Amino acid sequence: MTPSVSSDSGHLLLMLRDLFDNAVLWWGLAACGIAQLSKLGVELVAHRRWNPAVLFETGGMPSSHSALMTGTAAGVGWYQGFQDPLFALAAAVAFVVLYDASGVRRASGETAARLNALVQSQPAAAVTGFGWSQPLKENIGHTRLEVLVGALLGPLVALPGLALVGSPLHLVQRLSHTLPAALG
Repeated sequence: MTPSVSSDSGHLLLMLRDLFDNAVLWWGLAACGIAQLSKLGVELVAHRRWNPAVLFETGGMPSSHSALMTGTAAGVGWYQGFQDPLFALAAAVAFVVLYDASGVRRASGETAARLNALVQSQPAAAVTGFGWSQPLKENIGHTRLEVLVGALLGPLVALPGLALVGSPLHLVQRLSHTLPAALG
């Protein structure tokens, strides 16, 4: 039996153990990663090109931020109970992120596109006075469909992972018992 970690214990190894035992965090991050990786497939199908740069970009189909937030909120509900105030808080934060992704961040991207078009229509001498050397990033938000698909993907990844696998620590422990028996 391993001792529990208090916030003031200072035991780095115990804190790391607890971090790797936080299944909700890891399955939320897994949902985010799967959403981000799926952008490669979307890029291949929609634009018929291999573009690994989409792995490091914001925006696009599906929203990885939405997958992260809804996967994590669903995980909090799974562990704490969907009636728990902590789930209500996680769901509320997720709704804010989803709303901002399709609202505020999308509007920022549209504004950047307009500014980029305005800058391109001006003579080079007029533009250099503003200090712009590169165009503004335009793809920072999401359409409602991109947010919806990401929001659905989050719980679809996190809940089965929580129910069937658990945390990365549980997975390692299970594999450490299974592999030697299978190999020996």
